[in-house]
Amino acid sequence: MSGAVRLDGRVVIVTGAGNGIGRAHALSLAAHGASVVVNDLGGGVDGTGSGGAAEKVVEEIRASGGTATASTDSVATPAGGAALVRAAVDAYGTVDAVIHNAGILRDRTLAKLTDDDVQAVLDVHLTGAFNVLRPAWPVMAAQGYGRIVLTSSSSGLLGNFGQSNYGAAKAGLAGLMQVLSLEGARRGILVNTIAPTAATRMTDGLLGDLADRFDPRHVAAVGTFLASEQCTLNRHILTVGGGRVGRIFLGVTPGWYGGAEPASPDDILGALDEICSLDGFIVPDSGADEVELIQQVLSGK
Repeated sequence: MSGAVRLDGRVVIVTGAGNGIGRAHALSLAAHGASVVVNDLGGGVDGTGSGGAAEKVVEEIRASGGTATASTDSVATPAGGAALVRAAVDAYGTVDAVIHNAGILRDRTLAKLTDDDVQAVLDVHLTGAFNVLRPAWPVMAAQGYGRIVLTSSSSGLLGNFGQSNYGAAKAGLAGLMQVLSLEGARRGILVNTIAPTAATRMTDGLLGDLADRFDPRHVAAVGTFLASEQCTLNRHILTVGGGRVGRIFLGVTPGWYGGAEPASPDDILGALDEICSLDGFIVPDSGADEVELIQQVLSGK
């Protein structure tokens, strides 16, 4: 790929854009020509309270000659998501891209989680994506163009102690990407995911002596690219942090075939090494690819 990444004339919604990574996304997008809808309630890391964070980011963008408008609608409700998309269309006429970055933390082990700890985190991260994307999708589909960037996490993809609510929500976003990337491809809508690590309120005190190396702008560079017309990637999870960018993917091993008759539990025990061997793994593009792998084994190929 070559050429300059630009978003002139494009309209991008960024949720959770009042601080940290979301703020960096908004500033970068505006610097590259986008009209940005900066969405944030301005509350604490746990999702409580409110403030003027979105308005402050808009002021920064406008002071630098960019175009932006603020939204304090809550993505945790369908009404809030619809109002956010409506605000973008009312202000700029369309929605070209959505970066869903909004998130909160309620870290506790499973035994100590309250009902609200579970529901509040799911509502912002996972349900929030549905609340924004469902009204934004028809706008993108009608124009035959769109870019969606979801925000997952190593906590969901790889696990992290004490974050079952957060991890489940983040893993759910990766699953959402898998489906929407298939549904959107024929409509010109590309869907990708980032799994970022950055020095923000959420990671305060967790990154040690190298915290100053984890500038959120490293993440924003990737988010801006994925939200741009120059991006032709679809269904990718990019891990980003400290200037490093890599890909996380789901692979399937060739596995073990026990014959036409159903295997016994003892057979599975004896075949574990072959079942789990990474030799010859594939990266499937859909469930159909895995079915094809099974069919190849059954046909002796």
